[in-house]
Amino acid sequence: MTNGLKKLQVQGYDAAHVDNSASQSPSSPRDADDVTDSASVSSSSTIDGAETADGPSKILLRQHKYDPTFTDKVIAATGPNAHPRLVEIMPSLVRHLHDFAREVNLTVGEWMSAVELINDSGRISDDRRNETQLLCDIVGLETLVDEITSKALATSNHETPSAILGPFYRHDAPVLPNGSSIVRNLTPDVSWYEQAIRDSAYITGRVLSPQGEPIKGAIVDVWHTAPNGLYEQQDSSQPDMNLRGQFATDDEGRYAFYALRPVAYPIPDDGPAGRLLKMLDRHPYRPGHIHFIVSAKEHRTLTTQVFDDRDEYLLQDAVFAVKDELIVKFLPREGDPNAKWQLEYNFVLGKNE
Repeated sequence: MTNGLKKLQVQGYDAAHVDNSASQSPSSPRDADDVTDSASVSSSSTIDGAETADGPSKILLRQHKYDPTFTDKVIAATGPNAHPRLVEIMPSLVRHLHDFAREVNLTVGEWMSAVELINDSGRISDDRRNETQLLCDIVGLETLVDEITSKALATSNHETPSAILGPFYRHDAPVLPNGSSIVRNLTPDVSWYEQAIRDSAYITGRVLSPQGEPIKGAIVDVWHTAPNGLYEQQDSSQPDMNLRGQFATDDEGRYAFYALRPVAYPIPDDGPAGRLLKMLDRHPYRPGHIHFIVSAKEHRTLTTQVFDDRDEYLLQDAVFAVKDELIVKFLPREGDPNAKWQLEYNFVLGKNE
C-alpha cells in the first residue's frame, strides 16, 4: 500500500484513507473543523458500503461544510437566451466568487461592508471623478485587464506598451496647433508658478507604424496634473481644460507641444478608495506621469502613460501601472525661453486587423 492519502468518496463524504506511516493530524486548523468522525478499522471493513483497503487504517470522514451543489445551481440558472459572452464568462466569475467566500469564511457583515464600499463609490462619482474605476486601479485590476487586452490585440512586437486610462480623462480636450502650450493662464499669482517655470518642458516625437513609417494626421491627446498634484477638474483655481490638449501629427508624423515635467501626486483618498488604502496600510502616491491617447486611421488606438525617471515612486505606484519601456528621461533644453527641459518620445501604433 502506498504512503499518504488515498481519497475515497463515501456517500457525500470525502473519506481520506491514511496508512500507518502517514501523519494522523489534519493539515490545517480548517481541516480539523471539518472532521466529523474518525475510526480505526481493520482490513476489508466497510463504511456505508464502501470497502477500505487492506491493513489497519484510519478513516477520516469529512462532511462538506457548505452545500456542495449550491454554486452549480446558481450557474445553471442562466437562461437559454443569455448573451453568449456572459454564458462564457459568468460560470468562472461565479465559481471564483463563491470559492473566495468559502475560502475566507466571508461573513454577512464583511460582505455588507464591501457592498457599501461599492455603493459609496457610485455616490461620489460624476463626470469628473470615477471612484469605482479608482477602486479597480488600487487592486491592480485595470492594469491587468489593460495588459490582457493589449497583448491579445497586438500585431507586432514593436508597438508602444499601453497603460491604464485612469479616472481623470476628459473628452473633447481643445485641438491645438503643433508647438503650442497646454499650460493655460500661467501668471505669477498662481501658487505653483515658480515650480511651473522650473519644470517647463518641450515635448515632441513621432507617431510611427510598426515598420517605422510616419503616420500623418494621427491625433495625440495629452493630459497631466499641475505642479500641485491636481488635475484641473479637481482644482477650481485652474482654468477649464488646463494641461490638456490634442495635436495632429504633420507629414513626418511629428507632434510637439509645451507642457510641464510631471510630479508625483496622491490619488484622491477622501473616498472609498482612500479608505481601502488606509486599511491596507498603503500609500496613495503615483509617480509623475503624462497621459496619452494616440489614434490614427487604420491603426489601433493606444492609451498609455510616460513616467519621469527622476520620480521616487517609480517602484511604488499605487495603481501598478509603471512599465520599464514607458520610463523617460527629460534633458536640459538650451536656447528656448519657454522651456527648461525637453523630451523626445516616439509612439508606435499597431495596425487594425
